[in-house]
Amino acid sequence: MRESFLKYLRYEKRVSPHTLTAYQNDLRQFEKFISDTFPDETIDRAEHNVIRSWIISLVDSGMDAATVNRKIACLRTYYKFLRVHGSLKKDPMTRIRVLKTRKRLPDFVREEHMKAVLDAPEKIHEEKTEQKGKKSETPFSLKRKQLVIELLYGTGMRLSELIGLKETDIDLKNCVIKVLGKRNKERIIPFPQSLVSLISEYRKLKKDAIRGSATDRLIVTDNGVAAYPMMIYRIVKECLQEAGSKRKSPHILRHTYATHLLDRGAEINAVKDLLGHSSLAATQVYTHNSMEKLRKIYEQAHPKA
Repeated sequence: MRESFLKYLRYEKRVSPHTLTAYQNDLRQFEKFISDTFPDETIDRAEHNVIRSWIISLVDSGMDAATVNRKIACLRTYYKFLRVHGSLKKDPMTRIRVLKTRKRLPDFVREEHMKAVLDAPEKIHEEKTEQKGKKSETPFSLKRKQLVIELLYGTGMRLSELIGLKETDIDLKNCVIKVLGKRNKERIIPFPQSLVSLISEYRKLKKDAIRGSATDRLIVTDNGVAAYPMMIYRIVKECLQEAGSKRKSPHILRHTYATHLLDRGAEINAVKDLLGHSSLAATQVYTHNSMEKLRKIYEQAHPKA
């Protein structure tokens, strides 16, 4: 039933490849726990006490509550699927509760530091050129690095959306990008005029550097193959390191995009649509960062503060 469940997630629920891989790994981990600890049980017939034992073992191993809750969500979805398809009479997840988690504000890069991030590709290139024995980047790879940072910060798109971006999804005339988000939902995102020349330059270098590429993706490797997550992570990590950011992932630039929009007075419903959130609750987390800024202004300026 596990394979049927994964097909259901992929083709009916249309979850992202990242979510699909995570659920697949979660089920595999749980199955291993059962075989090691409860050899007489199976994953499709596990009682709530087996599930609870697994959760306790995850907590004891030092895993954070948010990750454990994601695994609980995976099992909840799996056993619901089994019940709907008649493979299970009683749902063992009814007595399982999620763990309490601390509310954590999303990390972001401050405006004054974003300039260093945007300039980072050129700085890194210059440093590598000055250091002997270091391989100098090609004009194409350098321009690609700049474009990745500018697109993530300039549009707030997700990592998966950037990787899936096609050449035909970009409208340079109207400065908009068509993005395919979670569950195949399309949305149109405007981008700054400054990106027009950068995209045009990148396309020219890409055409000269890679001939006969079979992919229609915008961001590609040096061999003309579609970009992959670890490649984008490396680019972002290298550039955020230059700005001294503690966390270094593509999602930080998405947080930064949303926070800067709200800080400069953008309407929250507009930011929700730009980010592709299905509910306003997902967007409201960014208002906490804006409120912190307003609180500091109030404390500095108001006579009674």
